[in-house]
Parts: sequence; C-alpha cells; structure tokens
Amino acid sequence: MNSLPAWTLEPAAPEDLERVTDLKDRVMRADLERLGRWDPDRSRRRVADAFSTRWTSLLLVEGAFAGSVTVRPDERGGRHLEMFYLAPHLQGRGLGTDVLRHLLAEADAAGEPVHLVVLRGSAAQRLYERHGFTVTHQDPVDVHLSRPAPGTALPTVPPTTRPATAP
Repeated sequence: MNSLPAWTLEPAAPEDLERVTDLKDRVMRADLERLGRWDPDRSRRRVADAFSTRWTSLLLVEGAFAGSVTVRPDERGGRHLEMFYLAPHLQGRGLGTDVLRHLLAEADAAGEPVHLVVLRGSAAQRLYERHGFTVTHQDPVDVHLSRPAPGTALPTVPPTTRPATAP
C-alpha cells in the first residue's frame, strides 16, 4: 500500500492568486467545457473574486505547491468549502480524501455544517457524498451539497400543513 506524502495547509498570500488561478484552469477546464461554460476570463475573475488570504490555504506536499482550498463562513451558518483544487498528478491517490477528512474534522470539532457546490457530472461529487454530503438542490450547471454538523440533521422541507379536523 502506498503511503500518502507529507502535506500541510499554509495560509495563502496575495502573490499566490496567480498559481491558484492557473491550477483551477488546469483541473476545471474539461468539466467546464463539457458543460459549455468554459470562458478563461470568467474563470480567472471567479477565482480572483473568491480568493481571500483570510480564508484560502495552499496545500503543500513535501513543501511544494500542490493545491488550494478555501473555507469561509457560510451565510446559512457553518462553513462553505470552495476552490478545493488538487494538482492533476496527485489526484486519485487518496490525498484529496485525506485533506477533506482534516477539514471536516475541524468543522465537526466546531459543531458546524459544511456546504459546497460542484459542477454537475463532476467526479468530486462522489468524493463528497462518501463523506456524508447530500444534494440540497441543483441546476443545469451546479450541484449544491451540504453535510450537517455532528448530531444534527440537515433542514428538510416541512410537510404540507393540513388544517386540523374537528372530532
């Protein structure tokens, strides 16, 4: 069995924006093209808009840049996971799973749910579903998933209320 390489998450700096943007283009382009949504300028703008040195971390494998992840407060409560990109040569080896487990353990320790969005048809959806995420809604491009805080259930749509009948 192959052991995972040593990895760390380090705070991103302003000068890291370009390499995160380039990595996003490499790992997301095929899925965006499949959905008819590939636009390099739009892709770069979206990373620039979401990039935050407060919330974004660089994934370093044996000291070298290998990916990124942003975990910020979610407006619904809990955490929003985004920009989780892993260099293609490191995908499929369990590293992404290991990093995700670490991030989820932090959220669990804080008692917070985690929310995220993946592209429809993305292999990443299966990864998240294996770790307790469920689809909350989807559209022709995006699939929204959430994972409840420990000991809680995701909110559900309440059943239709029927008026009480007299005995």
